[in-house]
Amino acid sequence: MQAAQALTLEDLTSFCVRKGFFFPSGRIYGGLRGFYDYGPLGAELRKEVLDDWWYFFVRRRVDVVGIHGSIITHPKTWEASGHVEAFFDYLVTCTKCGKEYRADHFLEDYGIKVPTLNAETISSLIKEKGVRCPECGGTLSEPAPFNLMFSTYIGPKRTKSNEAYLRPETAQLIFLNFKDVYYSMGMKLPFGIAQIGEVFRNEISPRGFLFRLREFTQMEIEYFINPHKLDDCPAFDRVAQMKVKLLPAETQEAGSEETITVTLQEAWEKGLIKSKWHAYWIGESLKWLSRIGVNLEKVRVREHVKSELAHYAVQTFDIEHHFPFMGWKEIEGISNRGDYDLKRHQEFSGKTMAVEDDGEVVIPQVIEPSFGLERVLLALIVDAYRVARGHTILSLNPRVAPVKVAVFPIVDKPEFAKKAKSIYTNLKEYFTAIYEEKGTIGRRYYDADEVGVPFAVTVDGRSLEDDTVTIRFRDTKEQIRIPVSELIPTLKRLMEQDGETLESG
Repeated sequence: MQAAQALTLEDLTSFCVRKGFFFPSGRIYGGLRGFYDYGPLGAELRKEVLDDWWYFFVRRRVDVVGIHGSIITHPKTWEASGHVEAFFDYLVTCTKCGKEYRADHFLEDYGIKVPTLNAETISSLIKEKGVRCPECGGTLSEPAPFNLMFSTYIGPKRTKSNEAYLRPETAQLIFLNFKDVYYSMGMKLPFGIAQIGEVFRNEISPRGFLFRLREFTQMEIEYFINPHKLDDCPAFDRVAQMKVKLLPAETQEAGSEETITVTLQEAWEKGLIKSKWHAYWIGESLKWLSRIGVNLEKVRVREHVKSELAHYAVQTFDIEHHFPFMGWKEIEGISNRGDYDLKRHQEFSGKTMAVEDDGEVVIPQVIEPSFGLERVLLALIVDAYRVARGHTILSLNPRVAPVKVAVFPIVDKPEFAKKAKSIYTNLKEYFTAIYEEKGTIGRRYYDADEVGVPFAVTVDGRSLEDDTVTIRFRDTKEQIRIPVSELIPTLKRLMEQDGETLESG
């Protein structure tokens, strides 16, 4: 079996495009950097993951409700949030050919760590290391801040007073609607507001396939807590004994990336995670990632060091996944935002953000789990991708597989095809399914394996005699035979238990 480490970014990108998961946007015109379209299989995978996220974090809970905010909102929002002032990366430009680079990533590509993200440090490192433009060898400009928000105009006039922005995050729409949700839904602290939606960031150097895009989807929760009850978390017992690979800020500042394995209970008791609610949401996030098929052996929880901590954050942890072609990269951030956002919107709007809890009036503090959908999908596909005996297998968890079942007549003959098509039509009422009758049965199995189909239903000679079919399991190649009348409930049970083989009756 080919090792996962042999997978390159180029191989993965080619596979995903070839199989209809993702396409470069505007490909017939040469594509547009930082933008990808979802193909048929990608669209199904996207929906499965989003639906499961919404079920896990919203629908099954009594303390979280959802909203769907506007992509363009009042421009004052972004002044209050700090995005107009502080949402930027540093840009360096070749003085000879004009090529532009995001400064910190550019230096990291040369193996140069940027200890403090500011113009002085970046400029000093470029001069000290003698770094030049890789395209033409020209000298680089002084680093300059570049705001990442896409601006637009509301109405026909292009004036400063009409300027607005495409949202760079979904979080602020939640903060704007906090009081409306609190009163309209009769919520009580602690509670959360969730949102899924597209966001836009004018990245200087989008790269890494789906990893760094200019348009992507966030799945976020803002969880509001009485500031005097940050450690009053009744649900903590559900995650307290979960072991995590933790990389504290102090370790990184000492020049090491060695993780420690601790339970979330220990991490909170030792002060590594400052708030019990923060630890709880780290645990819930890891549970969901595992549930959909992310390999937690390839996951660590890294604390932000002081120099990278966002202006709004008290403490932030990234859930990082180890990619064979990029190393450790963030797929989710879980931040303790304190009361920064609500207080800023209170200041800029003149409207109070305080609410009553147990007889006291408070401005809540916030824990924010924030997932990047495309990064989660990338981790899922990488963890599922393997090659066995020259054949690619995408071992996606049945819970999120874009196609749940394939239906095949064992041979391309009318009587077999008729029965198989009837079964396929019936299954389509319940599952995403595909049908194919051309080619050898082995070839059709391999084709289904390659796009992650967990189950293949085959109509053979015996099926015509006793109305039974076989179910083949993608990962084990085992088969069971069941009556057609039991096919739908059997497939439902298999998907609920993540595709484990059932005893044949």
